[in-house]
Amino acid sequence: MTTSVITGDIIKSRTNLNPDVWISALKEALSYLSPNNKYWNIYRGDSFQLELSNFTESFKAAVYIKACIKSFRGLDVRISIGIGEKTYEGNNVMESNGEAFVFSGETLETLKKEKQNLRIKTNHKALDDELNLCFRLALIAMDKWTVNAAEIVKLTMEHPKALQSELGQLVGINQNAVSSRQKRAHLEEIFALNRLYQEKTTHYLK
Repeated sequence: MTTSVITGDIIKSRTNLNPDVWISALKEALSYLSPNNKYWNIYRGDSFQLELSNFTESFKAAVYIKACIKSFRGLDVRISIGIGEKTYEGNNVMESNGEAFVFSGETLETLKKEKQNLRIKTNHKALDDELNLCFRLALIAMDKWTVNAAEIVKLTMEHPKALQSELGQLVGINQNAVSSRQKRAHLEEIFALNRLYQEKTTHYLK
């Protein structure tokens, strides 16, 4: 069975004065992406793992997690995506195994060395090379999200059919301000990249 595994850790977690707040937000984000907590876990305080069997959704999930974490000033997240076979189903995500889990774990270690915040590994090198170049370009925008921009990205993803005016009501700003924050976050381009990601992973891996 082909699956995707997202492994990540929080950048600058030790400098945040109140970790309970962002840990709670991380738990909410992971449970939003996978209501069954068998498929996600937070470990070592600031690291996490999430399995998504629908691997075409894994980039969108990574963007959502990043938006949730960057809603806290000074924090960011490092995320690796591994897609491959699952050979063993444990009682929880930390006990399961297979190449998706290996790819994701190894890639996170690579990211730490290279100081990059998002990368994918599959057993198709051509796919990896293409998507990782796209990720590097997308990170030029995503790594610079302000708290306000990240908050709007999170809300837009949670309410995909909402009008800008309706999103604005949720945070107490007008429609123009929502539009401006979405543009500064380069949300249209990131959503376009997600469509490309879904097409490419479906073509190569299904």
